[in-house]
Amino acid sequence: MSALGHVKPQSMAFAQALPLRSGSVLRDYTLMYETYGALNAARSNAVLVCHALNASHHVAGRYEGDPKGTGWWDNLIGPGKPLDTDRFFVIGVNNPGSCFGSTGPTHLNPATQQPYGADFPVVTVEDWVDAQVRLCDALGIEQLAAVIGGSLGGMQALCWAMRYPQRLRHCIAIATAPNLSAQNIAFNEVARRAIVTDPDFHGGHYLAHGVVPKRGLRVARMIGHITYLSDDTMEAKFGRSLRAAVSGAADGDAGRTPRYTTQDIEFEIESYLRYQGDKFSEYFDANSYLLITRVLDYFDPAREHGGDLSAAFASATAKFQIISFTTDWRFSPGRSREIVKALLDNRLDVSYAEIAAPHGHDAFLLDDARYHGVLRARFDRIAREIEASSHGLGGMRIVP
Repeated sequence: MSALGHVKPQSMAFAQALPLRSGSVLRDYTLMYETYGALNAARSNAVLVCHALNASHHVAGRYEGDPKGTGWWDNLIGPGKPLDTDRFFVIGVNNPGSCFGSTGPTHLNPATQQPYGADFPVVTVEDWVDAQVRLCDALGIEQLAAVIGGSLGGMQALCWAMRYPQRLRHCIAIATAPNLSAQNIAFNEVARRAIVTDPDFHGGHYLAHGVVPKRGLRVARMIGHITYLSDDTMEAKFGRSLRAAVSGAADGDAGRTPRYTTQDIEFEIESYLRYQGDKFSEYFDANSYLLITRVLDYFDPAREHGGDLSAAFASATAKFQIISFTTDWRFSPGRSREIVKALLDNRLDVSYAEIAAPHGHDAFLLDDARYHGVLRARFDRIAREIEASSHGLGGMRIVP
């Protein structure tokens, strides 16, 4: 049972159009969000959590009647946890274009009164951050104690620090990068092609045909899942084990004989990937997947500064905590060090932790005493700053 107990999602509608970097606008949109803990009198203890590709506003706690629906970062957030909801007011938000309640491709286009489908406008990290700022404004929060995120969520945290430097005091970016490598873009493109070549895709307007491109979504998820795990983790969990159903042998029996078939599931890793793909295809929207992988591809704050990442951070004023994991080959420690160098070039307050963890990219979602220890220490520091400010000892101020 989650320490937070049952939580409820909330929604907020925005009538003012959101200008997008593509030149388009998003009109009459809604954001889903959840909050945990209490906002203090000074409104200075709010922490925004930014989600990654397939996550949502449901960051912690559980929904009543849904015993399996624990928030995706529940191991980190709650009473007595590293991000302690007895000390902080935590906000989880679902970004536009996603498929967990915020306005996205499955919603009605006000111009046509039909589902957006493939006509939903392309969005970027910058657009998402602009939408998050509007949510904070509506909640009466002028400055966040911190913005935190992992992977694509970490990109959003970095964007906050560059785009709205006076709106946050701490930026915590985990298992992320200043832009995607060509290899990462290639993985995303293969996943997208799996979706758009599914016969049920219908140019992105599959809902009008009463179908869903589940085959493409399954393959896309399988590709993604391979990149989230380290080779060591795959070897430890699956190795070359054959499924028990293949030969009737006991699990873990390396001596069993394969059937030598080209299409049946023979290895445990195959079974695992197909299970993940099947599960994903039941709840995630294909157009949202296309949109969000493009969000990842387009993030490159240095581009507008001639490729100079240090120049991109020139306006930042936050204190930074950057965290990477040694076996994360999709967002390697080297990419985090690029961020750290750019921050140090600007003489900013930055701490960097490189955690020796075996889990690959997914490590940012898992329990690791050293990783959680770093975050606990950071949030203790932030809480002390808030307490000092409330006693008139300085260390923090609200900037209109």
